[in-house]
Amino acid sequence: MAVDVSLDGRAALVTGGASGIGRAAALRLAEAGARVAVMDLDEPRGLETVDLIRAVGGDAVLIVGDVSRDNEAKSAVNAVVEQFGRLDVLCNNAGIIRRRTVLTLTEEDWDRVMAVNVKSIFLMSRAAIPAMRGTAGRGSIINTGSGWGITGGADAVVYCASKAAVVNMTRAMAIDHGPEGIRVNAVSPGDTDTGMLRQEAHELGQAWADFESGSKERPLARLGQPRDIADAVLFLASDLSAWVTGANLVVDGGGLAG
Repeated sequence: MAVDVSLDGRAALVTGGASGIGRAAALRLAEAGARVAVMDLDEPRGLETVDLIRAVGGDAVLIVGDVSRDNEAKSAVNAVVEQFGRLDVLCNNAGIIRRRTVLTLTEEDWDRVMAVNVKSIFLMSRAAIPAMRGTAGRGSIINTGSGWGITGGADAVVYCASKAAVVNMTRAMAIDHGPEGIRVNAVSPGDTDTGMLRQEAHELGQAWADFESGSKERPLARLGQPRDIADAVLFLASDLSAWVTGANLVVDGGGLAG
């Protein structure tokens, strides 16, 4: 007997949807039947994501905006409700990384990473929750954390700090908004083959082949693919996780297992 994972009739907003995990999540939600708004500052690549969704028969729009600005977060949510008539799923995926220690990190970089990785979740969720209550009567918020929100990593102090904040914000939001029928969960990927990961290798002055080879040390012996994370997002967006909230789903090929 097949298990039907359907998001038919639902509307989703995915931040950072122009590439990597965000693009894969937007496409996966659309494949399950959701109408998807892709939010990103990168208009050309955002349009590519929209085209990919439409190519599989999905309904998608692009919202060009900065998730770290309150007025743009509100405008994005309003645009989704205007376009689709409701908002059921918010995937807070937008994120950036700076590979630095406290001695080499600039104050500007600290502020920007915290704005994109943490403040954006506050702003986007603050805009989305009333819309979820008003148009859907329920909702699922999925925040992108990281394995480095659970354990520390070298040369990544602000990224580790930001993702630890994401994981605990998720728990606090789940407590606050569970009585309203809004579930809040996090997905914490391990190393996943995205442009951001390749940027990390470049920042550290490492050849991509050498950087990638570290993936063989984890139990499943491979680098993650964006689709691996997108499948976890779909689970948390769907009714298969109807009694799951406040959870942090680690998707890392077993990297944190031991």
